[in-house]
Amino acid sequence: MNGVDLTLRALHRGEQHLAKELTTAAERHRADHEVHHVATDLAHWSRENAQRVADVGRDRGLHLGDPPKDHSPGLLSAVRERAAEALVHRPEPALLLLRDLRDLHLGAAQNSLYWEMLGQAAQATRDDALLSVVSACHPQTLRQMRWTNTMIKILSPQALSSL
Repeated sequence: MNGVDLTLRALHRGEQHLAKELTTAAERHRADHEVHHVATDLAHWSRENAQRVADVGRDRGLHLGDPPKDHSPGLLSAVRERAAEALVHRPEPALLLLRDLRDLHLGAAQNSLYWEMLGQAAQATRDDALLSVVSACHPQTLRQMRWTNTMIKILSPQALSSL
C-alpha cells in the first residue's frame, strides 16, 4: 500500500465523519433554518465525496467500506428537535453552534488538505482519473469551509459578548 492509498483511506474516513457531524449539527440546530438546511446539503456533498473516493479506491484495489447511509428521522431526531426549539432563545445554543461550526470547519480543513495532497500526487503521476475526482470534489470542501467560516464571523460577536 502506498501513500496515495493511505491518503484515500484517511480522506474516505474524513468525508464520512464530516457527513455525520454535519447531519448531527443540522438536527441539533433545527430551529435555525439556515443552519439546518445548509448543513444538510453539505452533509450530502460529503457523502457523495466519500462515495467517489471509495470508487477511486476500488479501482486501485482498495475496499473502503460501504457508503454511509442517510440518517432517517427517528425518536432521537424528534428529541433533538424539541430540545433545539426549547433552547433557541437562550445564549447557550449560540455557543453550542459556534463550537459545532468550529469543529465542522476543522473537519473540512483536514479533508481539504487530503484533497490537496491527492491532487498534487495525481499531477505528479499523471493519474487523470484521480485528478478528475479531486477537481470535482475539492471545490465542494472549500465551499464547506467558507460557509463555516462565514457563519463563525457572523455569530461570534453577539454569541461571545452576550455572556
